[in-house]
Amino acid sequence: MKMNGSGFVLRLLFLLCISHLLIPISQAIWLNLPATGTKCVSEEIQNHVVVLADYVIIPDDHGHPSPTISVKVTSPYGNNLHHKENVTHGQFAFTTNEAGNYLACFWIDGHNQGGGDLSVNLDWKTGIGAKDWESVARKEKIEGVELELRKLEGAVEAIHENLLYLKGREAEMRTVSEKTNSRVAWYSIMSLGVCIAVSVLQLWHLKRFFLKKKLI
Repeated sequence: MKMNGSGFVLRLLFLLCISHLLIPISQAIWLNLPATGTKCVSEEIQNHVVVLADYVIIPDDHGHPSPTISVKVTSPYGNNLHHKENVTHGQFAFTTNEAGNYLACFWIDGHNQGGGDLSVNLDWKTGIGAKDWESVARKEKIEGVELELRKLEGAVEAIHENLLYLKGREAEMRTVSEKTNSRVAWYSIMSLGVCIAVSVLQLWHLKRFFLKKKLI
């Protein structure tokens, strides 16, 4: 079956929209840091995923010098991936080698002369959202529909990897649930056995007591 150009473009746009809906590849976050304390954000990311993030302090309109912040990014097992102090902006990038929640924490260094909260913009990108498509286009000399097809191919691969990851997590949760149910069942059986044993001992003790007192 032949497809005209407009139909092909419409289908391509539809697939791209679906892929962007299914895969949260980039998200911009506005953080309000308190004068004292720490504000953290986290995201559950699977293994072997590229993460790229930019952060910058949003200056206020009061003319005060912008205070500096400290940033620390850790992996699910507590490994330090990025740590900066006394900065107003920065960037961190890494490829995950652990599946789980990655945590990024921000706090203000020293005393905030403005006396209030500090706003920080965080642009967090993962997977194909962190890929430099302009460099890919220049290197491979592709553009237009061909470039969009490459993006779509990457999105489909990301969807497939996410589905495999979710399938693996579901299997892990099912295994944990089955083990928990098994342990609860054995605990219930043991509890019932203990109750029966205690009841038998109580009856035996009462019988001996009544026999000693010659009540029966």
